[in-house]
Amino acid sequence: MVGGMPVWDDLVGQERVQTQLAAAARDADALVTAAVEGTEPPAASKMTHAWLFTGPPGSGRTTAARAFAAALQCTSPDRALGGEPGCGFCDGCHTTMVGTHADVSTVVAVGNQILVADMRDTVRKSYTSPATGRWQIILVEDAERLNEKSANAVLKAVEEPAPRTVWLLCSPSVEDVLPTIRSRCRHLNLSTPSVAAVADMLVRRDGIEPPTALAAARATQGHVDRARRLATDPGARERRSSVLKLPLRVDDVGACLKAAQELVDAAAEDAKLVADEVDTKETEELRAALGAGAGAGSRMPRGTAGVMKELEDRQKRRRTRTQRDTLELALTDLTGFYRDVLALQLGSSVEIANEEIRPDLDRIARASGPERTLRRIEAIIACRDSLDRNVAPLLAVEAMTLALRAG
Repeated sequence: MVGGMPVWDDLVGQERVQTQLAAAARDADALVTAAVEGTEPPAASKMTHAWLFTGPPGSGRTTAARAFAAALQCTSPDRALGGEPGCGFCDGCHTTMVGTHADVSTVVAVGNQILVADMRDTVRKSYTSPATGRWQIILVEDAERLNEKSANAVLKAVEEPAPRTVWLLCSPSVEDVLPTIRSRCRHLNLSTPSVAAVADMLVRRDGIEPPTALAAARATQGHVDRARRLATDPGARERRSSVLKLPLRVDDVGACLKAAQELVDAAAEDAKLVADEVDTKETEELRAALGAGAGAGSRMPRGTAGVMKELEDRQKRRRTRTQRDTLELALTDLTGFYRDVLALQLGSSVEIANEEIRPDLDRIARASGPERTLRRIEAIIACRDSLDRNVAPLLAVEAMTLALRAG
């Protein structure tokens, strides 16, 4: 977010949702006043204590939730004069958007699941009054990854909330969240923004040249975060280009296995780059907090080994998750490739996502029929399912590349 812009500015193509959230943020003021003064809250309010944001990847679920959190914490003087909550420049908005507000806690899955240990302190905090802000806000980015125990901990907190606590849960679909939790939430569903809307945002917000913005928006089919990364990061474009060459390289078994190995190695390297930066900082901060001397070789105080082991386990889970996320991105790009091939084979009027490699798409489309293309898309989906079931990444990707060759 750029300072001074309304917090809603990153929410692309979601006018209906924005209108509902802005109205709720306005009504929230009366609830804060009632909680502080101990009076009865207004009978009709668009504000409630638990929200569920759903929508396909890239639609902006977390962006919407964070913008709403900022609007709830907005302290702009204009509010008293009837100004819209979520100004974007006050301390409440700014600290919420950059993730440093004392009363906004964000929960992100470190591994494939959010464990009850990951939620314990957050649930405890949800029962406390806000320290500096207007609300105590808990934002769960991956609510679909709550396991049974952590989901039950959240359910209890959502069932009996503190008067000034708000839960914001984000998930791909309603079905991904426990029925008992979702029945206590107000549901907002976001749709995939149009390619034109995403391209316009990249030009307007990030200063991207219109042709580059349009190519990135089209390639990612309206996925806002990926479009921005593709438009601004040459490394991301290079990795994507490499993935899109894979369908042209699976001519024999040896080539399939080599392509699989390279894909998994690239994902592992990505995870290592992310982990090295974050892990070192986390480890040093924890060692300092536990009273260890400077330097990795210094002795740790007695009784702290368990805490360090817990951090190492958490970092290992995060590294695995990052590798899986990188592979997931590659599988999404491959799916897009074969979707384009299928569109060409069927003579569909659907816009081609990967127009820049049209000759490659034509070549694959001419070399096979729609049935084989559908089987290849199914092989990519099967690989994704295998990764979700914790199958070793190399085994899952090798099975996929061999299936792509067989068609």
